[in-house]
Amino acid sequence: MAMAALRREGRRIAGPLMSPQPVNPLRSSLASSEEHALTGVRFISTQVVRNRMKSVRNIQKITKAMKMVAASKLRAIQTRAENSRGLWQPFTALLGDTPSVDVKKNVIVTISSDKGLCGGINSTSVKISRGLYKLNSGPEKESKYVILGEKAKAQLVRDSKKDIELSITELQKNPLNYTQVAVLADDILKNVEYDALRIVYNKFHSVVSFVPTTSTVLSPEVVEREAEAGGKLGELDSYEIEGGETKTEVLQNLAEFQFSCVLFNAVLENACSEQGARMSAMDSSSRNAGDMLDRLTLTYNRTRQASITTELIEIISGASALEG
Repeated sequence: MAMAALRREGRRIAGPLMSPQPVNPLRSSLASSEEHALTGVRFISTQVVRNRMKSVRNIQKITKAMKMVAASKLRAIQTRAENSRGLWQPFTALLGDTPSVDVKKNVIVTISSDKGLCGGINSTSVKISRGLYKLNSGPEKESKYVILGEKAKAQLVRDSKKDIELSITELQKNPLNYTQVAVLADDILKNVEYDALRIVYNKFHSVVSFVPTTSTVLSPEVVEREAEAGGKLGELDSYEIEGGETKTEVLQNLAEFQFSCVLFNAVLENACSEQGARMSAMDSSSRNAGDMLDRLTLTYNRTRQASITTELIEIISGASALEG
């Protein structure tokens, strides 16, 4: 009887082994995931954190290098910008700067940079240009844009493409001098008709400070009209004109020379503001990268410590099991 019972029990146990049940794929995948969770995920997580730390460290090196490059360029441009201020100041003393003058044809000269990573100086210039456009628009008025720089062009072309009269990029590819800017100013005056040129740029004060500025250059006809109306421009009649030139010709030459001088100073001031803003932006980026590295290092150490602790527990548990 006992032998028969053992044989029946053996057949009952051996039966499923001889005819296995179909395997559930979902249960198999879950078991595989649990196995990977016990072995590979800890290694993958630490590897991901290590790669992230390496990437942030490389970015920090790039931002520090860009800050040093911007500082060297700023030192080279700052002296020239300060010296160029003496060009437009005599014109302001003679002709004044009247941004509130009411004319029919306004040309807004927006100066920006060709490269980014310099804070919000380009967005500020574009906002002021759009504000001037709305302020000087009307049923009997006409406003057009002249854009210097790629960044302002990219922003204004979205909603004001039909109002862009002239666009010039890569202005600062080579070191600027007055001759180049004078040729550029002459090209602008030949391609646009204006009563008032409103030059929008960022005036440099310090590495962390720049002031959005608008300078106004009037056409010879508007200057003569305002002189006849009195005010500050009325003092022009007290000057004597020598030589064979008429008053209209003198005013034409003065307007062209004034525009080239103001434009030269505006380009240099905006270039200084660009480099100063880039220095500040890269310094902030470097400090943010350092803070991120500190957090990633802390995360990596915690993950690694947890991994080591788990491995020690597994080793101790395995040794205890073998002893048992």
